[in-house]
Parts: sequence; structure tokens; C-alpha cells
Amino acid sequence: TLRTFIEQGNDLMTYLITLVMKMAPLGAFALIASAVGSQGFDSLKAMGLYMGVVILSLIVHSVLTYGSTVSLLGKMNPFFFFRKFAPVMLFAFSTSSSNATLPVAMQTAQKELKVPRSVSSFVQPLGATINMDGTAIMQGVATVFIAQVYAVDLTPGQLATVVLTAVLASVGTAGVPGVGLVMLTMVLQSVNLPVEGIALIIGVDRLLDMMRTAVNITGDAACAVIVSKSEEDNLKEGKETDERYA
Repeated sequence: TLRTFIEQGNDLMTYLITLVMKMAPLGAFALIASAVGSQGFDSLKAMGLYMGVVILSLIVHSVLTYGSTVSLLGKMNPFFFFRKFAPVMLFAFSTSSSNATLPVAMQTAQKELKVPRSVSSFVQPLGATINMDGTAIMQGVATVFIAQVYAVDLTPGQLATVVLTAVLASVGTAGVPGVGLVMLTMVLQSVNLPVEGIALIIGVDRLLDMMRTAVNITGDAACAVIVSKSEEDNLKEGKETDERYA
């Protein structure tokens, strides 16, 4: 009886989620139509600029931050790293879910990047839970964009609050599609911006969600490479010490 009850509850939740997902495109279209109707086509131009800033930030962060750390700390050629991990990035782009991509990411890190299984099985699942760089970038840019739309000037103190809250919110973000918008409400409330401003970006967030998921999962792999190299160096140092004492 208990099993039947749980199964029926699961079927009910699945039905409700499916219903919401089927209605979501209509809701997004209505929000965009409302924004264009009240603010004109300038709102579309503003959303285009917002998308451009987020995409550029994600690319720069991936190439410079991940590439440099993999090269300097992981002692691995960044071109080799991105070439081997590119299929996983494409998979993450298509699923928009860090959790769904995790098995493929771990397999690629272990077989192609030569990360030990012990390191990969700890670092990458942990990163899929708390390492959401792409989400933090989106939340920061989105907050500034919404503030500009509502003609609110953010002080340096408020900008610092946005950065801190975005980082903390990204740590608590689940690795499932679209949850970044839910956590964005926390960031907006931290600087007293209207939560309704999320409606301005919800129509274009799907594409951005796909891109930031690819960035998030790449950061996890980069961390795994760095930890693997660090553990390798520590092991060599320990052996050399044992040999000297022997």
C-alpha cells in the first residue's frame, strides 16, 4: 500500500511537471509580448545586449580562467583539455543539466584526461553540486540588467552584495534546467530590486542556461585535473622522502 501511494505521488508530480513544461513556451511568449507592447522594440534590443554580455562573459571565463588554471596548476595543455572535453560540453549544452551530464563527464575525465577514478568520483560530483560559475555570472549580469531597466543605480556596496549573494546562491543551486532563475530571486531581493524583473529575461534564458551548464561542467573537470596533478606531486614527494630516510 505504501509503495502504491508513493508511485501514485510520483505519477502525479510527473504529470504536473509535464503540464507546466508544455505551458512554459506560451508563458514565455506572453511575457515577451507584454514587454514589447509596453516598452517597444527597445526591450528586444536590451535583451539582445544582455544575452551578448552573458555569452561573452561565459566564453572569457572558460578560456581564460579554466584554460590558465589547467595550464599553470594542472600542467596540461589547455587545447588538449578542451579538445578532449568538447563532446561533454556539447552534451551539457543539449541537456542543460549538470547532474545528467555527470556520468559522461566522469567517464571522459578518467579515460581521456587520465584523471584517477578516486579523484574524479569525488571532485566532479561535488563540483556538480557547489561549483556553478556560469550560474553566478548570469545572476550578476541579470541583476545589473534588471536594475538598469528599472532605472535603479546600484551603489558599490550593493554591487558587492550582488557578487556575494550570486556566489552563495550558485553554491546552493541544483544541477537541473532553469533553476538559476529561481535562485535569481534571492539575488534581486538582496538589493531590493523587483522580482518581477525576471520576466524580462525568462524568454531568452533557455539558451543561456544551456551555455552556462557547459561552463559549469567544464569547471568541474578542470578542478579534477588540478587536484589530480596535486595528488600526483604529493605522492612523488612522499616517495622521495621515504627513499631519503631509507
